[in-house]
Amino acid sequence: MKQDTVTVSFDAAKLKAIKLYMSRKGVSLEQELAEQLNKLYEKYVPVNVRDYIGETEDVGAGNAQPRQVK
Repeated sequence: MKQDTVTVSFDAAKLKAIKLYMSRKGVSLEQELAEQLNKLYEKYVPVNVRDYIGETEDVGAGNAQPRQVK
């Protein structure tokens, strides 16, 4: 799937503290933010839209099974 970049402004001192304490626990800030974005996606995007996006990604990747039309 195609990736896009999100840019967010945040207090520099707070960001430095987050990175410090997350690194001590072996946690990636980028991974945590990606997980939160996925939760927001699941919360706000209707299921039928998520299904459509999933189907179009599968077709683009050549992974989709052909549907039988009756």
